[in-house]
Amino acid sequence: MTASAAHRGEPQQAGPPTLAVPAAGRRPTVVVDGLHVTYKVSAPPPRRPREPAVLRALRRHRVATREVQALRGISLVACEGDVVGVVGANGAGKTTLLRAIAGLLPPAQGQVYTRGQAALLGVNAALLEDLTGARNITLGCLAMGMTRGEARDAYDRIVEFSGLGASIGLPMRAYSTGMAQRLRFAIAAARDQDILLVDEALATGDAEFRKRSAGRMAELRERAATVFLVSHSLDAIAASCTRAVWLEAGRVRMDAETAEVVSAYRKAETS
Repeated sequence: MTASAAHRGEPQQAGPPTLAVPAAGRRPTVVVDGLHVTYKVSAPPPRRPREPAVLRALRRHRVATREVQALRGISLVACEGDVVGVVGANGAGKTTLLRAIAGLLPPAQGQVYTRGQAALLGVNAALLEDLTGARNITLGCLAMGMTRGEARDAYDRIVEFSGLGASIGLPMRAYSTGMAQRLRFAIAAARDQDILLVDEALATGDAEFRKRSAGRMAELRERAATVFLVSHSLDAIAASCTRAVWLEAGRVRMDAETAEVVSAYRKAETS
């Protein structure tokens, strides 16, 4: 198991009310230990009343920065065969967590360990808007490490899975957001991944596509892969996941069986 990055000090953890404990004998594939992620974002300087126009123009060129704590001491363990749903409001840290597991964001503090390669949907399959969906299938498969022969063999099932039909011959810029997401998922799911990280892909498409996606994740689970699914759709989480993690303001509020987390989250939303 490899660490993406580490802070040499003692990790600080924000102890959640509920933590899932892996069953004995199951091999961990993802360990997140006291993870903190901090962003630096630019912010325009505050406006000042009755400021001379010359000074106002000069201040526009000054860029102030501020730090945003996206994750605050996240700790969790995922094992072979887990399909982990991640829920929470906008800004809770869901996408940041997936990007940190994929090794795309360095921890400010704490560690992320993975056993095998973590593939973030839409990153390994880096699709180009000026190329057709068909051409992007080949490029996406090659980006995931498949040979040209494997890409050719996978082509028909990727097109069928995406449900794009004749639109596969159109350039990506002509696709809706939903069409592009379906193609990204179809490409990413064409290969058995060690760790597959899916961000909102199941929120797009019709019921039939969501059913195919859930079925594919079940196949990955049977092959001992680990899947993380971020979604605002609690129905998609309930249908696809063996466990769920509820993030709130960059911390784990709850980590338990899917039904338990979904029920608690729904109550919180309606209260």
